[in-house]
Amino acid sequence: MAVDTAHPAGAVASPGSSILPGALKDAFITGLIALGLLGPLVGFETVVIDGALGLAYRPLVVAIMVGIIFAGRLILNLTVWSPNRPPKAQAGPGPVARGMVAISPAFKPALFAFAIGFPFLAAAMTGGLNESRYLIDLGILILTYVMLGWGLNIVVGLAGLLDLGYVAFYAVGAYTYALLATSEPVNAFFASFLGETFWANWAFWFCLPAAGMFAGLWGMILGFPVLRLRGDYLAIVTLAFGEIIRLVLINWVDFTGGGAGIASIPRATFFGIPFTAGEDGFAALFGLEFNPMHRIVFLYFVILALALITAFTTVRLRRLPVGRAWEALREDEIACRSLGLNTTNVKLSAFATGAMFGGFAGCFFAVRAGFVSPESFTFDISAMILAIVVLGGMGSQIGVAVAAAVMMGGMEMLRNLGFLKQVFGEGFDPSLYRMLLFGFAMVAIMIWKPRGLVSSRDPTIYLKEKKAVSGSLVKEGHG
Repeated sequence: MAVDTAHPAGAVASPGSSILPGALKDAFITGLIALGLLGPLVGFETVVIDGALGLAYRPLVVAIMVGIIFAGRLILNLTVWSPNRPPKAQAGPGPVARGMVAISPAFKPALFAFAIGFPFLAAAMTGGLNESRYLIDLGILILTYVMLGWGLNIVVGLAGLLDLGYVAFYAVGAYTYALLATSEPVNAFFASFLGETFWANWAFWFCLPAAGMFAGLWGMILGFPVLRLRGDYLAIVTLAFGEIIRLVLINWVDFTGGGAGIASIPRATFFGIPFTAGEDGFAALFGLEFNPMHRIVFLYFVILALALITAFTTVRLRRLPVGRAWEALREDEIACRSLGLNTTNVKLSAFATGAMFGGFAGCFFAVRAGFVSPESFTFDISAMILAIVVLGGMGSQIGVAVAAAVMMGGMEMLRNLGFLKQVFGEGFDPSLYRMLLFGFAMVAIMIWKPRGLVSSRDPTIYLKEKKAVSGSLVKEGHG
């Protein structure tokens, strides 16, 4: 009697059996679970009834969402998860990864050119510079998260150190600039030597490197207590560090302003030239008609330059001994120690470098908003940055940039999906469901692309010919 050893018992359905009943049963159970979760979370809505706050229920919205989940689960059971589907054995990079590697030489310059010309393209699409304010602001937001993602990618993607408190360094950079720029003693010191307006015009450019260095110092301070921790324990300690920083900012009222924050932060200037309508302003100096959008466009190019510096520095560091030490630490810490690497210095350098770029981004956030408060630096920001790194592909620069653009841009574009009100009713606000869609995207990526959108990696060093390294061959941060 022959025994089929190619497929385990129950793994593949017999040709004569139907998978439809089992698929329907599984989809029905999934629909019931979705109904139990979405029924109270999505169904109930707070409304004002006769001047009092009350609850209303939206059965149609719940029914549509449960129906979508039921249909999606059924389609997956009949196609991708079907037991009759033959398993695929793949070694090395897949066709998509090979295609990305093939087009990457042209893709990167094209992406860079698009980033440079985006403000002008936005102005041409909307009919003017003033009308393009929304799109340019969106570009600034995306580039800020691209820079934060690249900074965290050093810690998580290259060194394999799971950091859930990255927003702390973002806050340190922002408050460093806010406190120094609004300090009366500092302003008086420079005014006595260089004039009354010197510090207001040059504060950002002096504080930008200071914010990065100070955030890097705090990265090293965080690194010392967690040198012996890995995995979940490291994540919990870094999460606690982020919350400690936020609580300090709230409770140290005399120094940070507490929950009220710090306002009236000086704006960035064009290297000492303010964006004002006066004769000494940017527009008059270059013979242009005054437009407040000049400052916004300048801020866009500032954050673009900071993001490019982050990317360039990361790529260069990967090729240096410290970068290869980060990747070795990510793969196997015990092997690093056996080879004589000082893992203490390697971890501290990763924390400090990633924190430094977070401090730069925080300084830019403060000058862009003109106001900082502890509410701007909650755990949600850390979770969003980490999700961008994971979705894009840990260790991948292009993947992180694409993930930041898709997530931040896509979430913001939900505000413009007014046509959905015709389906779900006039009271439907698509922006309220951005976190729900974000969760669905995370689940989908973890199922189909568990190593991120870009799973292949460029080799740090190579012999004669550069070949893509499959993400399946490395741990990518699980060490």
